[in-house]
Amino acid sequence: MAREERGVSPKVAVAAAPFTPDYIVQPASPVAEGAHVTFGKWQRTTVVALLLSLLLIGVLAPSQLLWGLYGLFYSAFIAGAMIRLAAILTPPRKSVCPALADHALPHYTLIVPLYREAEVACELVANLARLDYPRDRLQALIVLEADDLATRSAFHALDLPSFIQVLVAPPGEPRTKPRACNIALELAKGSLVVIYDAEDAPDPQQLREAAARFAADAADLACLQAPLLIETPRYLAFIAEQFRLEYAALFQVLLPAYARWGLPFPLGGTSNHFKISALRAVGGWDAYNVTEDADIGFRLASAGYRLGVIERPTLETAPTSLDQWGPQRARWIKGHLQTLAVHLRGEARRQPRTLLALIVTLGIPIAASNLHAPAMLIAGVGMAVNWSADGELSVTLGDLTLYMFGWVVSAACAAVGLLRSGERPRFLHLFGMVAYWMMWIFASPRAVWQFFFAPHRWDKTRHTPRTGRPTP
Repeated sequence: MAREERGVSPKVAVAAAPFTPDYIVQPASPVAEGAHVTFGKWQRTTVVALLLSLLLIGVLAPSQLLWGLYGLFYSAFIAGAMIRLAAILTPPRKSVCPALADHALPHYTLIVPLYREAEVACELVANLARLDYPRDRLQALIVLEADDLATRSAFHALDLPSFIQVLVAPPGEPRTKPRACNIALELAKGSLVVIYDAEDAPDPQQLREAAARFAADAADLACLQAPLLIETPRYLAFIAEQFRLEYAALFQVLLPAYARWGLPFPLGGTSNHFKISALRAVGGWDAYNVTEDADIGFRLASAGYRLGVIERPTLETAPTSLDQWGPQRARWIKGHLQTLAVHLRGEARRQPRTLLALIVTLGIPIAASNLHAPAMLIAGVGMAVNWSADGELSVTLGDLTLYMFGWVVSAACAAVGLLRSGERPRFLHLFGMVAYWMMWIFASPRAVWQFFFAPHRWDKTRHTPRTGRPTP
């Protein structure tokens, strides 16, 4: 961008030396029914009774407990596969909205919460500067933490475009992304708001598509989710490739199907576009929920709003190692458990459609994904016992059918998602999905432990700059 287009860099509310920020806003109080309370009274009673029952069965009849867990997995896995199959067979709704002229475009606020992201500061600013939107109608609020001196210094050293402001969140708890988003929401000037992450490279036309869709759709449409596409590196690619398959299935197949079925769904952690009026009506994000994206979608639905999807994507990077992937996956599992616990005691339980969506989009996937590795281990132990008894490995036809059906549907869902996004499936990676599912055993126990004993801990995912990978 030319110097005259960038304008004079605004005073940045960050510095490496002692500095009093211009923009400090105290976060709002917790939402009335939020994750600051892990369980309601009846939920605590139910959980304690369930745990005691499992302990008693485990002591008195351990084999029955194992086969009971296996049967639960069997049911959840079939249900999850059937939902994916139905989503594959549901064509996405093509919404052709007339483009808005520049003078008709609404004011837009971009909120970008960051923590320990000094390495990607320059790249992030470049990606935001590529957005095709009138600068006099664009506001970008980058929210940093007070003790993150490295990232504050990185932004202080940049010549920022005139539409970008940097805010510093006051010290406080919980130290989470949604808390930072709520701080920025207090200063948002746009009638539309979008969340971006440090590594995001949104399509330059994404804001225009969302603005046109909001203008053309009904008033109860409160949020639009843009698809996220994963860029994969040339090395250490197994986890990144599996992420790519997951995201293709979720954002190109499942979420469009949920939207077409009229079901609310858990939003992605980034590139969700909101009407600010709806966002403020539900009190902003729940600062105590570590997957605030999943939570806010259901709180909007509980308040009578609809969710939708758009087509212009955002490019993202993925973790490439187990020590990056594990804590992030555990945080997602824990946050989904928080979201279920919160909404099963809230308005959602009195709204059949929202309750169904909670079960379909969160309950069944959580059960199927997290029980997969234990179920495989149980099956493996059973096969080993049979082999030691008669020297033959035996697999029942029902088990074999289940595994093949589940894998074929999951692979097809990912492949269809890649094709819809203009990419080609790599069949070797589709076969690798089974091994990837087994990796959840490294994340699930951590998630469950933290859900009970460290529910608001935020495990940070570290991002690195792109090195020669294309951006929009």
